[in-house]
Amino acid sequence: MRERIRLFFILSITFFLALSAISVEAKQSKSNKPSKAELAGISRADTKTNKDGLLRVASSNALIVNQNTGEVLFAKDTNTLTSIASVTKLMTAMVTLDANLPMDEEIAITNEDVDTLKNSSSKLPVGTVLPRSELLKIALIASDNRAASALGRNYPTGKAGFVNAMNIKALQLDMTRSEFADPTGLNNYNMSTAEDLVKMVKAAYQYPEIREITTTASYEAYVKGHHAPVNFNNTNGLIRKSDWIIGLSKTGFIQEAGKCLVMQAMISGQPMIIVLLKSYGSATRSADANRIRKWIEKTSSISYLNQSKQDS
Repeated sequence: MRERIRLFFILSITFFLALSAISVEAKQSKSNKPSKAELAGISRADTKTNKDGLLRVASSNALIVNQNTGEVLFAKDTNTLTSIASVTKLMTAMVTLDANLPMDEEIAITNEDVDTLKNSSSKLPVGTVLPRSELLKIALIASDNRAASALGRNYPTGKAGFVNAMNIKALQLDMTRSEFADPTGLNNYNMSTAEDLVKMVKAAYQYPEIREITTTASYEAYVKGHHAPVNFNNTNGLIRKSDWIIGLSKTGFIQEAGKCLVMQAMISGQPMIIVLLKSYGSATRSADANRIRKWIEKTSSISYLNQSKQDS
């Protein structure tokens, strides 16, 4: 009888300790999960330029380069390979323009252009017919995936040839750590780094068409099933801000890439290239861009004052 009681006691203690361990492990696992604020990338440490004058951004990868001098003003994890989502469409635009295809050629949106990978929506119904020039505008302004797919599909050697041309272009631009898998950016194997994307932005800036299109706030086009023109807004809300002077812009988002933004903008009289990758808040990339601008303006004014003191 005593042996049974002792055995029951030992088993009870063992069960209790095991249950406690599981409970502690569960709590630790729960505590290790990022909070909503962390997922959004908006912790105080990463979203404020503190009194020490240092810039902190919430985007996981960031790079700021003076376009004229090549000077790096800020860098954060710039050589990490990551998905780039619809930032890919800048390469799509360059390859399309390099091909010197007739921009007035009419192209139909087909079932092949419908996104079955991420099931993204589009304002371009199957059967819509638009000239190549309008598809390019809609792909860059509204980041429309069907428009980008149709551009690649109607390349002389088809979509496979188009993707091959994208990768050749990347090598020509010395984007040695980049790879392109499709013209839309929906495929998460469209990969690059912040350093390589600075090279891509510099190259894309040399195309007047890309500069003009990507800085257009909105565009209207007639699509199948609509009597009135359909409006396509620019996915970068900063384009509509009068206090920004933006020369080129492209956003991107898929789950694997987070929210991305690349821009060329004039700040304190200097052309700056800004690359922001893997942001997770709804407005984090725009907030980072605004912080960057304020930081550069503040830094520039301090440098000017110091230089004036030395000159005097």
